Amino acid sequence: MTTAYPPIEELKSQAKRLRQAMETRGTAISHSAALELVAQQHGVRDWNTLSALATRPNEEPIAALSVGAQVRGRYLNQAFSGKILALSAHGGGLHKITIHFDEPVDVVTFESFSAFRQRINAQVDGNGVSPRKTSNGVPHLILDI
Repeated sequence: MTTAYPPIEELKSQAKRLRQAMETRGTAISHSAALELVAQQHGVRDWNTLSALATRPNEEPIAALSVGAQVRGRYLNQAFSGKILALSAHGGGLHKITIHFDEPVDVVTFESFSAFRQRINAQVDGNGVSPRKTSNGVPHLILDI
C-alpha cells in the first residue's frame, strides 16, 4: 500500500499556518520546527523524508513509493520482493533507497559459491533504475514501478 502525499507547496503552506497558529497562542517556533511537525503529522520521521515523498508536478514513477511500501524488481539480475526501509532525494534526479528483501538474494552466479544479501542501499533514478551497472551493462537495481 502506498500513501499519496500532498504537493510540496501545500506541505510548506501547512507549516506556515502551523507556525502562525502557534505564535498566535504565544508559542513561537522556527520554520524548520514547523516543517518537522508537519512531517510527523503525515506519519514520516522527518521533513527530508516527507519532502522526498511529496507530490511534485510532472511526477516520476518513484514518487508513488514510500517508506514501508512493498516493492518488487531485480537486484544484480536476481528477482526480489521486499520492503522499503528508507527513501530520500539525493540530488541530480537520483534517490537513495534502502530495501529489506523478503528472502535473501544470491548475488553470485558462479556455481562454486554463493553470497546472499537481504538488505541493500542503492541509488535509483526517477524510474527506479540504478545508474550503476554490472560489467555486462545491466543496472544493479531495477524496481517494478
